[in-house]
Amino acid sequence: MAISSDQFRNTLRMFPAGVTLVTTRTRDGKRHGMTASSFTSVSADPPLISVVIDRQSTMSNLLLHETNFFAVSILAHDQEELSNRFASSQEDRFAIGKWIEAETGAPILENALTWLDCRIHFRQQAGSHNIFVGQVLASEVVRPEDLPLLYWNRNYRDVLPDAELDKPVEEKPIFGESSAVKAGEDS
Repeated sequence: MAISSDQFRNTLRMFPAGVTLVTTRTRDGKRHGMTASSFTSVSADPPLISVVIDRQSTMSNLLLHETNFFAVSILAHDQEELSNRFASSQEDRFAIGKWIEAETGAPILENALTWLDCRIHFRQQAGSHNIFVGQVLASEVVRPEDLPLLYWNRNYRDVLPDAELDKPVEEKPIFGESSAVKAGEDS
């Protein structure tokens, strides 16, 4: 017997994921985009990635019926506002940020952490979502020294920079001890 949708979501909220913007352009030139965290690499040779998008969404419909390309902009830690904007029903999601194009004509966030421009290689329905595998035609690491925007446990999270990892960790009381007694100290 399968688990419930709520149990499934509650379980997977514990898996940290990077945050991306998936974008495309229609034949009439209109730009479309959405926030997505269901993104992964598929193959290095040929270079393939996948995004998984709700079947009911405009983006899924466009990628199935109107366009054969998309771009993925992987967001940096300081781009939470853009993530929220593209996750909303805001009319002109592209009003903020500077947008460029590469091979396909899909909009790409110029100052994303990194980006990939793709032609659809494969489409597959899977339950309530569609899986889109894209062949990467162009990519760029724009901010190699910066940190990604992460989503975990229903909230945005920060990654500690390497300099923070080298600092000594503040000792905390061992379970059941008072805060006056630290591990290894005699009372």
